[in-house]
Amino acid sequence: MANTVEKVAMQPGFTLHTPAKPRVAGKTSALNWAVRISVVVIVLLWLIPTLGLFISSFRDRDQISATGWWKAPFSVELTFRARAPSADQREVDGRWVIEGSVFADPEQSRWFPDQTGEVTAFGNRGVAPAEFPAGQTAEIRDGDTLRVDRDGTFLFTSADEFSGAGPRIYFEAVTPPQFTLANYETVLRADNMDRAFINTLTVAIPATIIPILIAAFAAYALAWMEFPGRALLIAAVVGLLVVPLQLALVPLLNLHNRIGIGQSFLGIWLAHTGFGLPLAIYLLRNYMVGLPRDIIESARVDGATDFQIFVKIVLPLSFPALASFAIFQFLWTWNDLLVAKVFLPSAAESQVMTVKIADDLLGSRGGDWGILATAAFVSIAVPLLVFFTLQRYLVRGLLAGSVKGG
Repeated sequence: MANTVEKVAMQPGFTLHTPAKPRVAGKTSALNWAVRISVVVIVLLWLIPTLGLFISSFRDRDQISATGWWKAPFSVELTFRARAPSADQREVDGRWVIEGSVFADPEQSRWFPDQTGEVTAFGNRGVAPAEFPAGQTAEIRDGDTLRVDRDGTFLFTSADEFSGAGPRIYFEAVTPPQFTLANYETVLRADNMDRAFINTLTVAIPATIIPILIAAFAAYALAWMEFPGRALLIAAVVGLLVVPLQLALVPLLNLHNRIGIGQSFLGIWLAHTGFGLPLAIYLLRNYMVGLPRDIIESARVDGATDFQIFVKIVLPLSFPALASFAIFQFLWTWNDLLVAKVFLPSAAESQVMTVKIADDLLGSRGGDWGILATAAFVSIAVPLLVFFTLQRYLVRGLLAGSVKGG
């Protein structure tokens, strides 16, 4: 028997196949581990900045600029300024003296309501607010001296009488962690914010539905209807995906002005439709072309028209792709700023939330940047609701056509 096996193995063209090693039940392959680790990394890359933005939305602007959000639970050192009131000066041994506490200054009542704290350093110039350590008597100019103790008490002496409101004192003090809802009150109670919210819904909902309706018909035609030039149209759709929308803003606005649309809600609906159609057609076509051909052919044999096939078969089966594009389109139109500023009037009654936040709440030079984190979370509340409602269809819709295509 062994000789027979050896003779067969020596025959030309014979290949001996070694049986594959059986997989052990419960053992995870290296590829699965790589996929899991990649998913965890992606989730962390998305979650950590979002968490930081959420924490910063409850912090004061001074604390945001002083430390990162990861230090929010801990005390931080901030720079303050107080004034030694000249009205409290008195003459002692030929020198004029002002005594008091830097925490008693009205400017610091928000940070130190009980007028107590811990000073770490002080100075008399804004460019060097922590020039001297707390408790040291510093000679500042022309024989004047200043001492600020750790408990905030100060002693300012001068050979000449103090004039005006009194000299400034700069100091660094340890402040406890503070979280406040003041930023949310500023954003939510802003004038016409409710109107801006309604305007955003007025823009986002039609600008999401209209391109889906048009793209669904076009995607079905490109996937299941035979006509001359179909391949060229598919290539044109792919090419339009990489065209920056900024190139079309001014020409499109000029076209709207010539045909009488101008800056209006109809104009921004049409603009968002045009900008969103290439991606919509591409995603839906890739999904529809992967539907079972037997179902489509059977319906045609039974006498169904293309419209009946589209409405009764293709649309219900394509719901994951429709939902995935709806998420993208709604998120884009809701958070859009550039297209809204171009195609909507600048009047307050026509502003969407992004324009309201950028133009009114932040100020002309962005001086109120401390509310940006809060405004971001107020703005993304509705998109998050839409995303988590439809997210189970997102992956199925995005992966459509990634393996095969027609």
